[in-house]
Amino acid sequence: MGSDIQPEQVFKGIAASPGVAHGKVYLFVPKELEIPGTPVEKGGEEREVERFEKKLMETRQQVLKLQKEVAERLGEDEARIFDAHLLVLEDRALIEETIREMRESGRNITYCFHQVAQRYIDAFAHIDDEYLRERANDIRDVSKRMLHNLVGDTQYGLARLVSERVIVARDISPSDTANIEKGRVLALITDAGSKTSHAVIMARSIQVPAVVGMRNITKLLSNGDDILVDGYDGQVVVNPSEKTLFRYGKLQEEKRSLEKKILSQIRRTTKTRDGATISLMANIEGAGEAERIRRYGAEGVGLFRTEYLFLNAPEFPSEEEQYEAYKKVAEEMAPDPVIIRTLDLGGDKFPNSLYRTDTEANPFLGLRAIRLCLENTELFKTQLRAILRASVGGNIKLMYPMISGAGELDRANGILQEARGELDQKKIAYDNSMPVGAMIEIPSAAVTADILARKCDFFSIGTNDLIQYLLAIDRINERIAHLYEPTHPAVLRMIQTIVQAAHRENIRVGLCGEIAGDPVLVPIFLGLGVDELSIVASGLPAIKYMLRNIDFADMKELTDEVLKQEDPKAIFATAEAFYKKHVSHLIA
Repeated sequence: MGSDIQPEQVFKGIAASPGVAHGKVYLFVPKELEIPGTPVEKGGEEREVERFEKKLMETRQQVLKLQKEVAERLGEDEARIFDAHLLVLEDRALIEETIREMRESGRNITYCFHQVAQRYIDAFAHIDDEYLRERANDIRDVSKRMLHNLVGDTQYGLARLVSERVIVARDISPSDTANIEKGRVLALITDAGSKTSHAVIMARSIQVPAVVGMRNITKLLSNGDDILVDGYDGQVVVNPSEKTLFRYGKLQEEKRSLEKKILSQIRRTTKTRDGATISLMANIEGAGEAERIRRYGAEGVGLFRTEYLFLNAPEFPSEEEQYEAYKKVAEEMAPDPVIIRTLDLGGDKFPNSLYRTDTEANPFLGLRAIRLCLENTELFKTQLRAILRASVGGNIKLMYPMISGAGELDRANGILQEARGELDQKKIAYDNSMPVGAMIEIPSAAVTADILARKCDFFSIGTNDLIQYLLAIDRINERIAHLYEPTHPAVLRMIQTIVQAAHRENIRVGLCGEIAGDPVLVPIFLGLGVDELSIVASGLPAIKYMLRNIDFADMKELTDEVLKQEDPKAIFATAEAFYKKHVSHLIA
């Protein structure tokens, strides 16, 4: 595909890490290990177990060494990626299941570990939560390292990468990216992946552009191809012309200038030009993220996903462990609010130790979130007590997930009252006026929002699930994912209904989910009356800069216009036209 022969070609993916890079392709195709299921010699089972335990220890030492190197080179946040890898290697349930499979099947331990790990990978790969699906990649990565150690082949990855190349791969694991030093890679391109993948986090840390979700670009490129990567718009240009290179050179200069402008306003309040105040908050997964989201200008935590405390531990965390995690975030964010969502586990997200493979037939409609907690009241009360205790140290708000109606809300509040009573008996302090709200992510909750609003202190609209359930679309099913339309009139009317019901009772409404950080769609939702947004922290500066430089009246006018339209695509086109007129020159 030499540029002197082949014409320029443009491919579109998902912009994952900003920047522009131009260079030669390095096609990274990790070799697949052949793992035959040979039988174990008679009487050799214990030797296999001993070898397995030894290799687990060796692999753990490798990961610890890698984690230390990443912490020194990139920082503690990036190094925490490998905590999940260590937990996999320490998970006795996974280890014992592997040993049990070996004894029952009579096959070697390497083959059995591969089979068991693959079952866990498959289970997590089908979870309808982008963050949790990333766990499949963690298991895949650490199991690959373990398998290479078991077969005695430790030479793999990108450690020997030729400098200054654009890496093109089907996918890239955290271990692969950890081996890359700044300056040795120009950009990353992958067939698979998402904006939240750990490879992308590492790419941002070493400040290289990344475009993911390219589907099959590895089949179209060869080593040495001339390529330009646009990490701003998610474009990949093969055999770029001189005109294209010149245009992107100017774009890079403009983007750098814009980034300085955006960052200059990061500490200022989020207020539109005509005086409307919007709260911009961040989603977090763990207690160690407060400092990082502060750097991005977060005005609070709009969603603390507490299930990560459970998924990142070999056993359910104790009340004391949970209390310390919640307290840390509350104190570091004070006086800004921290909305703590109670456990959103269940079905294929319920950890029996770390991972569980016995899934329900339809886990997304099964025993999960508040339903699971109401059936496991001691587990639920332990978490509620921890949250209540932490409320003394900051501005904590409690939120229940997946509430379907007033009955579930009443039952949950009843258990909360029991938790308060237990703390009263022990004379343990807590904030008795701590706000309690509900996530509105099920159509039944949205339709009865007027009833729920009388029983809540605030709402948070979980758009990912609400849109999926409302439109009956499985958004991780590639065959119908195109039907997942946030601009469907039913979605907009539903959000309008929720907001109106909440405001009649003088309670605030937040919006979280992927679309809450989409600059094309944000003006519509704010025009509908949404009071606050909670998004991925890295997206906060651009959204804040945008809102400080446009009028709320214009957003309201846009919303009034799209509510009259019938076709989702026409609505999106109207929103896009608004973006190009009022916004694109600000943050594009």
